[in-house]
Amino acid sequence: MERLFPQEDGVTEVADNSGPHSSGPIAITSEPQFTAGVDVLAAHGDSLEFLKTVPSGLARLIVASPPYNMGKAYEDRLELDQYLDDQLAVLTECVRVLDSTGSLCWEVGNHVDSGEVFPLDVFFYDILKRKLGLKLRNRIVWSFEHGLHARKRFSGRYEVVLWFTKGDSYVFNLDPVRVPQKYPGIRYYKGPKQGQLSGNPLGKNPGDIWQFLSSEWDREIWDIPNVKWNHPEKTFHPSQFPIELVERLVLALTHPGDTVLDPYMGVGSSLLAAVLHGRKAIGVDKTQAYVDQAIDRIAAAFGATVRRRPFGASKYVPTGNEKVAQRPVECGKQG
Repeated sequence: MERLFPQEDGVTEVADNSGPHSSGPIAITSEPQFTAGVDVLAAHGDSLEFLKTVPSGLARLIVASPPYNMGKAYEDRLELDQYLDDQLAVLTECVRVLDSTGSLCWEVGNHVDSGEVFPLDVFFYDILKRKLGLKLRNRIVWSFEHGLHARKRFSGRYEVVLWFTKGDSYVFNLDPVRVPQKYPGIRYYKGPKQGQLSGNPLGKNPGDIWQFLSSEWDREIWDIPNVKWNHPEKTFHPSQFPIELVERLVLALTHPGDTVLDPYMGVGSSLLAAVLHGRKAIGVDKTQAYVDQAIDRIAAAFGATVRRRPFGASKYVPTGNEKVAQRPVECGKQG
């Protein structure tokens, strides 16, 4: 697919539909403005201003990892109360844009101020439940092995996905995200179901803790490592979403052809998760370099050349023979 840049009117449409997951054009806009009639929209601008232009009820799934207000390179550090007020404004628009049977998934970590930890999911629960009237379906814990090392507290190794719905009738497709049973051959040994399989032959519900455990025994746990320097999806974004984390949400909470929206799209991982599974995708980000990278990755996806970690793949487990796995002399002897 040819890479096109915005024209003077701020919008460029790509009419090449050769990709396997698109039946319509792609729009790239240099203004925070919704564009109708496209399957993929990547916008540059302010999230709130963009959301105000999106029609009500358009999105079946809104998924995002908002800034954590920790003063990272891509964030503006705000007082916590001001940060939450700003998020309330964005989320109010998200709820308006969400379909009546849709889901909102807000992936958050912790706000750290002078060494004190503030769990953001607690604050966002208050906003989404008490102020906006959504209903919490799961508090999904995404556990991972790698991250920043703390010196005066235990290092944080998990983040939370708050899954809310707008009502009691909502899309939930369990079969596409089932994981293998640990003992798939177990059968009922008595009663009316004697001899029948006790578990679903398609696999079991993955539960609400998604983590990586290195043991082969625990492969049924959702294996979703975070994006670090050696991850195939790594770009220059400092806190990049793994595509696979969003894929689970897309497959479970939408139907093919539905619209997925990310108001903080970064380098486009949520959009990729959508288009790779036949969904429409909308995203906006205030950093032009991230929008450009997202466009490149989406173009690569339509050309089947996007760099990504295979869906459901197990993470590499060191054998102990690798040079970096050897205990250096500076560490002394164990035991």
